[in-house]
Amino acid sequence: MPSRLVSFINVLRSHDLRISPAESLDAVDVVTRLGYSDRETLRAGLSHSLAKSAEEKATFMQCFDQFFSYQLPEARETDSSDAATALPGADAGALADADAALAEINGEGGGSLDLAGEMAADAGLAAQLDTPLMEMLQTDDRSGLSLAIAQAGDAVGLPEIEMFTQKGQFTRRILDELGERHIRDAVVTLENAGSDALGELQSYRDRLRELVRDHVEREYLLHAQGRNAQFMDEVLARAKLNNIEHHYSQRVQELVRRMAKKLAARHARKRKVTKRGQLNMGKTLRRGIPNDGILFDLHWKAVNRNKPQILAICDVSGSVAAYAKFLLMFLYNLYDVLPRVRSFAFSSHLGEVSDLFDQHSIEKAVELVNWQYGGATDYGGSLADFAKLALDDIDSQTTVIILGDARNNNGDPRLDIMQSIFARARQVIWLNPEARVMWGSGDSEMPRYQSCSHIAAECSSLAHLERIVDGLLRSHR
Repeated sequence: MPSRLVSFINVLRSHDLRISPAESLDAVDVVTRLGYSDRETLRAGLSHSLAKSAEEKATFMQCFDQFFSYQLPEARETDSSDAATALPGADAGALADADAALAEINGEGGGSLDLAGEMAADAGLAAQLDTPLMEMLQTDDRSGLSLAIAQAGDAVGLPEIEMFTQKGQFTRRILDELGERHIRDAVVTLENAGSDALGELQSYRDRLRELVRDHVEREYLLHAQGRNAQFMDEVLARAKLNNIEHHYSQRVQELVRRMAKKLAARHARKRKVTKRGQLNMGKTLRRGIPNDGILFDLHWKAVNRNKPQILAICDVSGSVAAYAKFLLMFLYNLYDVLPRVRSFAFSSHLGEVSDLFDQHSIEKAVELVNWQYGGATDYGGSLADFAKLALDDIDSQTTVIILGDARNNNGDPRLDIMQSIFARARQVIWLNPEARVMWGSGDSEMPRYQSCSHIAAECSSLAHLERIVDGLLRSHR
């Protein structure tokens, strides 16, 4: 069962539950203390150790119910051997009627299906079918079959199933692991001999295959759902943003929020305890109360550092609007880590749009930005507008991020303003959604703007954005 618990934790991780190794050890301790006998108690105990929010708890409950609630289907009522097992007091006439009904289903004219008699008469057949698997099928040991199928699935790596095309492959592997080949060989032997017991043995074989197919289907739905979602997120993160279809927009926005949340957790500021400077008398006296006022623990006032400022200048013309949208989403989802973000949008002219993000949701604000500032591109005129609005606000704590393709329609690029920004700012980062091989072609001014940038990078996907924003946060720690 420890391996089943590890498999369950892997299922939870594939559904985006963040479970650390320490929390996994806590879960092992919970299972050790509670056991597996009381399902409801186990579910409550594991949920407290593995789920950390209401959303995660809902996902946990769904995965737990799917993972631990499997039951084997009922045996066929027309199977004479099952009828004998289920109704040990049944009379011979009732069993004969059951045999006749099964024979009619199998297309046989009559005769008794006596597999036990065939095995008694044929030592070779008895050797083929003298297996624990065949015994469980004959006695309808559903618990034993369930455990054997689950163990065989783990042995052949069924929890790693990812695509529906693998279901047939894993079904065959599990059957081979269970030893179903002995039943297949016995079927061939009875078929060649024309035995009346062939139909009974075929019914056992078919029922076993159905049980294994059901198990593989259930495991596929359980394991592949999360992995397919992760695979889709990876595809969307690496795809060019302007190639992503509209019906994926909601999923991409959720992916941006998750990426930003991960970066925020990684770069959250930690308060450092200083051991010098001005004494924090109030805190020192409060900490001395348990010691009768004796000042054992001295606390010092921390020096307030100037918070970094981000100025984001985004080209929202038709060719790069999608990239600007997701950059702004990234930055404003990092409000706790980067509280001083000012955003500017331009195409033919530039304006500050920070207020839109204060008044509306991020998605609505981005729509309004595209609507107000979309059009033909004029980098020179837009840089002149920016110089009037914010050039004097740039200092050594300011990072200027410019997102655009630098295609200026053969206008004046106003390099003098870019040089002023470069001289004042802590760093200037230019993100270009075009491939580097396109920089400088046609009306692109990218090589000239690159000379006024500390960092110039290709940025056409969410993965690029995440890497660049991660580096930005690291530089401001």
